[in-house]
Amino acid sequence: MEVVIVPDAKAGGELIAEAIAHLLLRKPDALLGVATGSTPLPIYEALAARVGSGAVDASRARIAQLDEYVGLPADHPESYRSVLRREVLEPLGLDMAAFMGPDGAARDVQAACEAYDRALASAGGVDLQILGIGTDGHIGFNEPCSSLASRTRIKTLTEQTRVDNARFFDGDIEQVPHHVITQGIGTILEARHLVLLATGEGKADAVAATVEGPVAAVCPASALQLHPHATVVVDEAAASELKLADYFRHTFANKPDWQGV
Repeated sequence: MEVVIVPDAKAGGELIAEAIAHLLLRKPDALLGVATGSTPLPIYEALAARVGSGAVDASRARIAQLDEYVGLPADHPESYRSVLRREVLEPLGLDMAAFMGPDGAARDVQAACEAYDRALASAGGVDLQILGIGTDGHIGFNEPCSSLASRTRIKTLTEQTRVDNARFFDGDIEQVPHHVITQGIGTILEARHLVLLATGEGKADAVAATVEGPVAAVCPASALQLHPHATVVVDEAAASELKLADYFRHTFANKPDWQGV
């Protein structure tokens, strides 16, 4: 696992967008795994700026969804499909033909989960998966004690998560679904490159457990230690609990330019 400490969220977004740009140069039809939430927005903004300036050609890129609410129509403004259309596809000049995600409105949710795992494999697998992390160490909606071998499946949201997400539903928790479809940890680990971005002091304990703690289901993100190409990008605040922070700074500062992230 490589840990990169950056000054702030904007710098993290620029670094990861540059890595995606290099990927698209090598593989123009790369399948990019994307996450929702506020943390990855600097990545999408930096990548869209490169596309807008002509520095990056994303016209053949494909986009894969990490998770989705169960029970919301695909065209609901707060379905993650709609959110990603606004925040990722449209800014990159892509239409929905470039998008793949689980069917959160399916009558048979388990079948939809299994179908999405098959679809990812049929598409050749995710080339680069962007991840955020919760304060409890969750990735996607894989809450603590999720199986490290789990596949795409239905999960029940905690009450706190529903309270937190109510702000997107006019402050009305009753509008927030109780269930989501999420890629499992085992599914996530099949991506060729995992890139986790974490910012803010509130993520510091989770980052330390992910990077320096044992691999354990109580911190689902610690499974990244098992991946051959995992990059954790953190700002100074999120890095504040890392015992090896100085070592991480030193290794990145002296990394060969050709190696990338």
